[in-house]
Amino acid sequence: MIKVLLADDHAVVRTGFRLLLQSQSDISVVAEAHSGETACQMYADWLPDVVVMDLGMPGMGGLEAIRRIRARNPAARVLALSAHDDPMHARRALREGALGFLSKRTAPEVLIEAISALAAGRRYIDPGLAQKLALAEIEGAARSPIEQLSEREFEVFIRLAGGATVQKIADDLKLSASTIGTHLYNIKQKLAVVNQSELTLLAIRHGLIEA
Repeated sequence: MIKVLLADDHAVVRTGFRLLLQSQSDISVVAEAHSGETACQMYADWLPDVVVMDLGMPGMGGLEAIRRIRARNPAARVLALSAHDDPMHARRALREGALGFLSKRTAPEVLIEAISALAAGRRYIDPGLAQKLALAEIEGAARSPIEQLSEREFEVFIRLAGGATVQKIADDLKLSASTIGTHLYNIKQKLAVVNQSELTLLAIRHGLIEA
């Protein structure tokens, strides 16, 4: 039996995933989390075989949750989910230690296939996205200015581009406002932008957030 922890801030999404997965005789959803913080705690409590982690949750967020879970247990198997199917989100999640990545637009049955693969210790990226990742490398998209950002800077960048304030990001990531301010300064320098509006436009242009 494959024990699964579902982490998504939308209850309806979690319910849909749970019903889908529990229709399989070899998969059991042992816990559900509505935030990255809760996911980290439930991972420690349940030690699931696979964590299905939404990257776009408020608060700590999926990337930081993956980082903390993997720090606790380097063998943790995390399947990252995103509303975006761009190569940049996939690369970041895989770099943090996710063993697989799926877009939420992927057909539901693919989720079952991905979880089974991760439970067996195999990496899983759906074919369409894998092709995008390969093309991005060939065409040099991986050398976008945004790729200069560290993992933490990227996380702060996405939140800023989405309209979050420095204080809100500091609270969510459990960091000081001055630390986030330093990240903001470095982000602006690396991306050659002067304000938050330009950050938002850049993120939209690269398909990282929706207009």
